[in-house]
Amino acid sequence: MSEHVFAGFGFGPIQAGLFAKEAFQSGNFRRIIVAEIDQRLVNAVRSNRGTYYINVAGSDGIETVRIDGVELFNPTNPSDSAALRATISEATEITTCLPSINFFDSDPTNGVAALIAEGLRHRRGDAAIIYAAENHNHAAEILEQAVTQRLGAALPPRVQFLNTVIGKMSQVVNGPREIAERNLAAIVPGIDRAFLVEEFNRILVTRTTIPGFVPGIEVFIEKADLLPFEEAKFYGHNAIHALLGFIGLLKGYGRMTEIKNDARVMRVAREAFIAESGWALIRKHASLGDELFTEAGYRHYAEDLLERMTNPYLADTPARAARDVIRKLGVNDRIYGTMALAIEHGIEPRNVAVGAMAGVALLLANAADHGLPHELHSLDWRTLDTDSLTQVLRFLWNSPTSPALRKLADCTCRAGESLAGLLP
Repeated sequence: MSEHVFAGFGFGPIQAGLFAKEAFQSGNFRRIIVAEIDQRLVNAVRSNRGTYYINVAGSDGIETVRIDGVELFNPTNPSDSAALRATISEATEITTCLPSINFFDSDPTNGVAALIAEGLRHRRGDAAIIYAAENHNHAAEILEQAVTQRLGAALPPRVQFLNTVIGKMSQVVNGPREIAERNLAAIVPGIDRAFLVEEFNRILVTRTTIPGFVPGIEVFIEKADLLPFEEAKFYGHNAIHALLGFIGLLKGYGRMTEIKNDARVMRVAREAFIAESGWALIRKHASLGDELFTEAGYRHYAEDLLERMTNPYLADTPARAARDVIRKLGVNDRIYGTMALAIEHGIEPRNVAVGAMAGVALLLANAADHGLPHELHSLDWRTLDTDSLTQVLRFLWNSPTSPALRKLADCTCRAGESLAGLLP
């Protein structure tokens, strides 16, 4: 076993079912430690001697995978914090798997940026790479800036922050009844939670440029420029996943797999994915010469994802895919960001707009809960016109002068009839 040391932040399904799992299975790490603030989960993994379980959903069933020798520390606990700081100083691979980039610098003492900065300041290893696994195109740069500010100086030599494109779908399954009904293994005995990840493992990362350094996790695919592939995930995978979630929730589906048998909805999703998101991205990135940004390559990417999104063993739900509707309808987020990209490249996003209207319908159905101004509470998506939808989008985007606002509102309104035709 080599001298690699792994340190992770956040013990969720991607950390546990991808990074820590791959570190363990590689055999290249002498220690695998993860910072986690859920003390009950920390205690449970410790009581199980560092062993936990991951459920991996494939196309024909679920496999339970056992991971051993993982150490969990709670950075809010003084003794754990000291042990964590010492370990980070010798880590060769560090990974942040947090709900949002907002957690990078949320705690001035025990936050992620502060702990990484202290580890780098007192590091005992020759080189270190830091993967940022948050769903943000510039997560690594934002984390690097936060760490550098904490250091108060330039980064040490042979340290590199890396972005990631993680198309691996995952979820936390809660409650003993659902865990038993789905025949899953709990994370550890005594915890009524299970981690479920899909078997897909084509993970893209920024190319490591530290001379002579070979990462201990060997399965990742390195790219010199990751941004085009991040855009393919955001404007393709994430956008169509939200579209299916919005429409599926409006139709009353309980599982994403039910949508697989709805030919009309799947036709909308396929056209949105291939003819709108796909053609826009191909026109933007064809010069790279990468197979993904060809007609055949992107079609394969889309068909594979549509199959995986509706995998009965992953058993994803429209409710989960549609959650946080305000964020997902943001001006630069997956739905309207994809529409704007398509329009920029001369494509009318008729089908993505159906997903946008479905999201707006969900938003207006719970206007008060979402904090919409009182004058918008009486709006009905079926009777929206461009002016009234522009009011809604102005509130959501907080950018009344956005040049694309009215064009996107008009495109969304025209999709209302198509959405109505999909619903009971």
